[in-house]
Amino acid sequence: MSAPGPTRQAAGTWLDALARAREDRVPAVLVTVATVRGHAPRAAGAKMVVTADGTWDSVGGGDLEAEAVTRARTMLATGAREPVALDAALTEHAPTRHGVQCCGGEVTLLLDPVPVPPAVCVVGLGHVGAELVRVLSRHDLDLHLVDSREAYVAPYRRDRGGPPAALLDARARLHPHHCPVPELGLTELPTGTHVLVMTHDHAEDVAVVDVALRTDRVASIGLIGSAAKRSRFERRLRAEGHDDAALARVRTPVGLTDLPGKEPATIALGIAVELLRILAEQPATTPAATR
Repeated sequence: MSAPGPTRQAAGTWLDALARAREDRVPAVLVTVATVRGHAPRAAGAKMVVTADGTWDSVGGGDLEAEAVTRARTMLATGAREPVALDAALTEHAPTRHGVQCCGGEVTLLLDPVPVPPAVCVVGLGHVGAELVRVLSRHDLDLHLVDSREAYVAPYRRDRGGPPAALLDARARLHPHHCPVPELGLTELPTGTHVLVMTHDHAEDVAVVDVALRTDRVASIGLIGSAAKRSRFERRLRAEGHDDAALARVRTPVGLTDLPGKEPATIALGIAVELLRILAEQPATTPAATR
């Protein structure tokens, strides 16, 4: 493999870089000097962040760092999820690809992928939607909350005092959106978003599903409702030009249907379990699929 191409060495620390990568939905690899034996250019604990087109901080420069960048970008390109250990001998006799380093010691680097978290959009924040947000907020997600009713979105907005107390320890990043025409909100979602439709109005539901089927930003579609609702929706969606392959993308009734009870919290739990299974099976997000 050839030496890595030109790299944008950006300003800021590795910690700043991780925060920006999370905010911008850019996958990265955190490289850490795990152990040092003998002399090495950096002490154990030194870190750098590698993305597809940039690096932040340093683990020692030279062949050691160039090899780390090459390996990290291979991990990014293949969607690797598991950390990798890289051992390097820093002597003039050690085989290298990018130049000799003769500090005399040995170094182990840990390359830890930091993938882009999944994006999920709950359209409709009524009883079931609110319970679903409670469950999903405990997971590392970009969680978009959409409703055509401003009063239902307001409790999640920081400028209105939100989020609710039950979500103060949320792991997910909440993105509340008041959209009088909720289907238009789908055009602002990250590519690869999983959409769960449960508005208070069946006309809104069908409009959201129609748009979701027409955009390449949506990875999966779940629609709350019964088998009878599915039949009615399929007729309307066929009239809008959607074929069997498109309709097969819509999961309805959404969630686990064998759970006892019809309480909103029970329905939300079944939807969350089904979604988490889908997320576990999907490949790691790649740079091209994050925006």
